[in-house]
Amino acid sequence: MKLCAVQYASTTGDIEGNVARHTEFIELAAAHEAELIFFPELSLTGYEPTLAKGLATHPEDPRLEVFQRLSDTHEIVIGVGLPLVTSQKPQIGMVVFQPHSGRQAYAKQRLHDDELPYFSSGEKPMLIETREHRLAVAICYESLQPDHVATAASLGADVYLASVAKLAPGMDEAHAYYATFTRSHAMTILMANCVGPCDGDAGGGRSAAWIDRGKRVASLDGEQEAMLMLDTATLTAQVLSLAAPAA
Repeated sequence: MKLCAVQYASTTGDIEGNVARHTEFIELAAAHEAELIFFPELSLTGYEPTLAKGLATHPEDPRLEVFQRLSDTHEIVIGVGLPLVTSQKPQIGMVVFQPHSGRQAYAKQRLHDDELPYFSSGEKPMLIETREHRLAVAICYESLQPDHVATAASLGADVYLASVAKLAPGMDEAHAYYATFTRSHAMTILMANCVGPCDGDAGGGRSAAWIDRGKRVASLDGEQEAMLMLDTATLTAQVLSLAAPAA
């Protein structure tokens, strides 16, 4: 199975613009026969907690319908990030589109202390079932908590998708944690981080993939948008980039 993690620079607050640019990456992934693609934390709005309440929406938002069409057309699973409306504070969500199936939403279960004034936590794990794999979804801070990945393993997940928005200073530590988790649980981990604006700073990039025994098979740089595609059959990865716009 070919899985794609997109290292993406969100345009802050511009859901429609980000939807259009997500579509370009999805088309690129489909052209390379990918079967799943996912984006960083809050990719459709940018990771900006102070703006989240005003930007929050619901999984059935018609602006997201293009992702279902792309999923159906290309037989690809798509995971995009955005704040989700609740009766309380919004949740940090990922909406998952599967071919010819109703969309599902996952909400981040473990919040960092800095997020508590702005967000409420989710309650349930999410597993994406395919013919080849059982994939668990994780969002940023919780993906570095041993109990979250252990729960995913206990539910039979063999692939862990970490959608994050982390700054550069935390990336060495994050890479070390993911390597440890793959060794502990014999699990493949694919991480998508942002670049560009992120909570008043800049995302640290370095999206990467780890396989059994903690081997990192590929990593992107800390600055550029790109897509990392992991083939779970061959345990090899390649880097894909959108063509630069004409001058």
